[in-house]
Amino acid sequence: MNLEQTLNERSNSTCELCSSTTPLTAYEVPPSSTISADKAVLLCNTCRDQIEKPGSENVDHWRCLNDSMWSQVAPVQVMAWRMLSRLSSESWAQDLLDMLYLEDDILEWAKATERESSASADELDTDEDNVICRDSNGTILAAGDSVTLIKDLEVKGAGFTAKRGALVKNIALTSNPKHIEGRVNGVRIVLVSAYLKKS
Repeated sequence: MNLEQTLNERSNSTCELCSSTTPLTAYEVPPSSTISADKAVLLCNTCRDQIEKPGSENVDHWRCLNDSMWSQVAPVQVMAWRMLSRLSSESWAQDLLDMLYLEDDILEWAKATERESSASADELDTDEDNVICRDSNGTILAAGDSVTLIKDLEVKGAGFTAKRGALVKNIALTSNPKHIEGRVNGVRIVLVSAYLKKS
C-alpha cells in the first residue's frame, strides 16, 4: 500500500484538518527525513494552499481545527498546533491553542519548523535571542522565572483546569513572544503570557 492509500484509509478519504472530500494529496509534515504515514497528513487543496502560503489564510476556514486538533494522529496534531499558532491573533484560535495539549516530543516537532512556516507572521519573531515575552502587567519574563496564573485555564487535552493563583516555576520561553512553557499539575504545557504575572 502506498502512502496516499495508507492516509486515505486512516482518514476515511477526508482531509485530516477540515474533513473535505475534494481532491486530496499527501502532505509531508516537515522536518522529516523519511516519507511515511506517521510523518504525513492527507490534505485538501484549500488547506494545503493556505499552509504553504502564510498570509493567505481564510480565518473562518480554520475553525475546522476545533474538531481536528483532538485527533490522536501526531502529524495532524502538529499541523493543528502550527495553524492555531499562526492564527493566534484571532481570539477563538488563541482559546483553542490554550486548550491544546501535546506530548513533549510532539510539541517539539510542532515547534521545529513553526518558526519557518510562520516567518512572515508579524507576531512571531524568528530570532529567539530577540524574543521579548511580557506578562499581563508588561513585565519582561525570562527563562527560569516563576509566574502565577491570573485566570482559570482549561487544559482539555490533559483533562484538568489550571487554577487561578497556581504558581508555575522555572518557565521556558518559546519562539512566540505570546507563549511560555511551564509545568502545571506535573504536565508540561504551553501558557499564554497574557494570563500570567511574574512572581
